[in-house]
Amino acid sequence: MFVMKKIFFLFVFFFGISSAFISCSSSDENTPEIESEEESIPLTDEVQQNVSYGENEQEVYDLYLPANRNSTKTKVLILVHGGGWTSGDKADMTQFITLIQTNHPNHAIVNMNYVLATTSIPAFPNQFLEIDKVINKLTAEKETLQILPEFGLIGTSAGAHLALQYDYAYDTDNQVKMVCDIVGPTDFTDPFYANDPNFNIALSLFVDESAYPNTTNYTEAVSPAFQVSTSSSPTIMFYGNQDPLVPLTNGERLDTKLSNAMIDHNFTIYPGGHGDNWSAASIADLQIQLSAFINTHLSIL
Repeated sequence: MFVMKKIFFLFVFFFGISSAFISCSSSDENTPEIESEEESIPLTDEVQQNVSYGENEQEVYDLYLPANRNSTKTKVLILVHGGGWTSGDKADMTQFITLIQTNHPNHAIVNMNYVLATTSIPAFPNQFLEIDKVINKLTAEKETLQILPEFGLIGTSAGAHLALQYDYAYDTDNQVKMVCDIVGPTDFTDPFYANDPNFNIALSLFVDESAYPNTTNYTEAVSPAFQVSTSSSPTIMFYGNQDPLVPLTNGERLDTKLSNAMIDHNFTIYPGGHGDNWSAASIADLQIQLSAFINTHLSIL
């Protein structure tokens, strides 16, 4: 229900699906010819699907490695799908892969799944920590994969909430350098949620209380707006002014928190709802802004 398929379609309409990977090689005149050929063979692009990062069958990701990558420059963009924490799949983010490969062909891409919440499997903090598992695995394999473990997170809806919360509360090593938040919930103390008895019931099921101190205010503890600090990463935010699922006030409150902490951020409001009825012009603007933000905060020299 949170999947923004129209966003993906319009992205592709505007920016196409073509991508090019340019390979180059060099030789050293002072070394033997055979050795030179071996050393100059560039890495080709590679796709690894359903890579396991945990024991649960849902703990998998797809990895897209660019050609000519190396461990000193190839940074990583991680995609986090939405779905209300109980549904959705990495396949929902497929079109973002095409867009990144087109506009940022030298970045590696990770499109991750996480364990969906059920009545017996709480979402929080488990889903935050699954981003941590992915980052830890990629970091441990940086030489094998030839990637530089500096990350950008791009999330939609519930996935944006997870991305924001991970960066603001769990990224103690400052490996995340930027976050893109597309219609993500940020503040569950907002009356939009707090006055909804159904949401309060859902939140009680979503939270693993054994993972938090007894005195924890869970509504605040899982709200990214309450985790903002001076160490939070630059954040780019996109919201609709008529969203029936995530109120605009959530974007406004995060905007205020980031401003107070003097965190570099952009906040854009589009006419429409939860991304499903944004205009073509809005989608084009989002893509341009996001691409510029990646170039600024996760650039590859």
